[in-house]
Amino acid sequence: MAQSVSEFVWDRLHEWGVRRIFGYPGDGINGLVGALDAKKELFEFVQVRHEEMAAFMASAHAKFTGELGVCLATSGPGATHLLTGLYDAALDHMPVLAIVGQQARTAIGAHYQQEIDLNSAFKDVAGAFTGIAMVPAQVRHLIDRAVRIAKAERRVTALVFPNDLQEMDYAEPPRKHGAVFSGVGWSQPKVVPKDEDLKRAAEVLNSGKKVAMLVGAGCKGASDKVIAIADELGAGCAKALLGKDVLPDDLPWVTGSIGLLGTKPSYDLMMECDTFLMLGSGFPYSEFLPKQGHARGVQVDIDAGMLSIRFPHEVNLQGDAALTIDALLALLEQKIDTTWRDTIAGWKKDWQQTLHDRAMVAANPINPQRVFTELSPRLPDRVIVTSDSGSAANWYARDLQFREGMTGSLSGGLASMGAGVPYAIAAKFAFPDRPVIALVGDGAMQMNGMAELITAAKYHRKWSNQTFVVCVLNNQDLNQVTWEQRVMEGNPKAEMTQNLPDVPYHKFAAMIGFEGIYVDDPEQLGAAWDRALGSKGPCVLEVKTDPEVPPLPPHITFKQAKSFMTAAVQGDPNEAGMIKGSIKQVLSSVFAVD
Repeated sequence: MAQSVSEFVWDRLHEWGVRRIFGYPGDGINGLVGALDAKKELFEFVQVRHEEMAAFMASAHAKFTGELGVCLATSGPGATHLLTGLYDAALDHMPVLAIVGQQARTAIGAHYQQEIDLNSAFKDVAGAFTGIAMVPAQVRHLIDRAVRIAKAERRVTALVFPNDLQEMDYAEPPRKHGAVFSGVGWSQPKVVPKDEDLKRAAEVLNSGKKVAMLVGAGCKGASDKVIAIADELGAGCAKALLGKDVLPDDLPWVTGSIGLLGTKPSYDLMMECDTFLMLGSGFPYSEFLPKQGHARGVQVDIDAGMLSIRFPHEVNLQGDAALTIDALLALLEQKIDTTWRDTIAGWKKDWQQTLHDRAMVAANPINPQRVFTELSPRLPDRVIVTSDSGSAANWYARDLQFREGMTGSLSGGLASMGAGVPYAIAAKFAFPDRPVIALVGDGAMQMNGMAELITAAKYHRKWSNQTFVVCVLNNQDLNQVTWEQRVMEGNPKAEMTQNLPDVPYHKFAAMIGFEGIYVDDPEQLGAAWDRALGSKGPCVLEVKTDPEVPPLPPHITFKQAKSFMTAAVQGDPNEAGMIKGSIKQVLSSVFAVD
């Protein structure tokens, strides 16, 4: 019996090592779905509640495993629903393949139902390669190119299959002019800079007396190498948000996150260094990096397009972070003087006390920062933590102290709301034996988190470790944007856009078979976390938090402070609570104001 095009698609992807597909069915992919069902012994299909979540999960799968993430959607709206999650992967340089349906080839161009120009729709997000299959003999090389480009360039690619083609008999390319014969396979190359460029970089680094490092996701899997070069240089090290799990936070010279969600020691590290080494990071906010001309710089990145676009580095090295560090170590001189590191350790000690003091400030009813400081020492070994965008990301970045072996991620470059829960589900599928925690605001939970809890309910019995906790910060406010309006624009809170309905998330959890916990007393937070982490199945921990605790950067400019006060003067609806909370948190000595 002849093999169909759809059967060939899945067989070929299996040859490429694909084992899991996130998606949602539809008549535009009936052939593909039918063939996938026939091969269910070879693949795990994760049925999401919305195609956007399939793309988020494919992105997260790539982040947590290093493998190709694959998502599947039908034609028309199913295909366009993928776009936000695909942009999440694209902006964070993750290898993801989107497979989508299309109307029959004879209908294309006829303004047919659900007919969309998918080549144009995917042109930006999957610009590295979007293949539209028109004849069976074309499918082989389209799959091979899409997978190889995604893996080798860490890009998003897409394949479009008209529904009539999916049911046709597969045919190998003919042996004649105009046909191509592609193959399976790709091995990651060793990318190391030239010796002369390494020597130039070493000269810069050896000349420094106060070296600052910034590490990002490009250093994942290279923690030992990063520690080795930091020790050799006597450097302090800040972490970009996607690199939070590269280094454990118990090292005294690790200053934590940087930037809008960062720490004061990371800011001071960058402002006072004389030499700057940037490793595997596309951190976007140049104002948090050393001032131009105040420090010599070296950058290492596998992507040449990311070199010297945030800071004018003197030496720019294209290379794998771990291999390049290895090559540099042989050329570096051990720093003996510990004065710089001692200074950094002092900053960090003071900052940790500040974080604790801020978390313990009374609020109405619960200070959101305390939710995270109570969790931090309770984080299970080997935990995977995901955060949504919004104010939750501030506390995730600053207050959670990761130990060795812990992993965390979120939507970085895109900073999309709604990624926290699907990321956590993808993490649990990739590592069913590890505990997973998602930290989510109520806005993101209402946007899609509640629906994706149903996905977790559908599949959780497959997971060998049942620790799956979703913590919801219920403050009935789109809090990050509210504070951005106040501080960046000087506007009072716009209640018509910012207020959220109060939803009993813990009751919804109980309704679908999870444990639901509600807490509105700060003194019960610790016990609530203990109960959630000790639950025998998935759990939703709902915490009633105060929206007037500002999730703002540790370094406040004069302009930001002025805008904040302008918002209050203009009559913010929460003026009393805002000023009370901010006097304690923003305008007090815990922040430096310039």
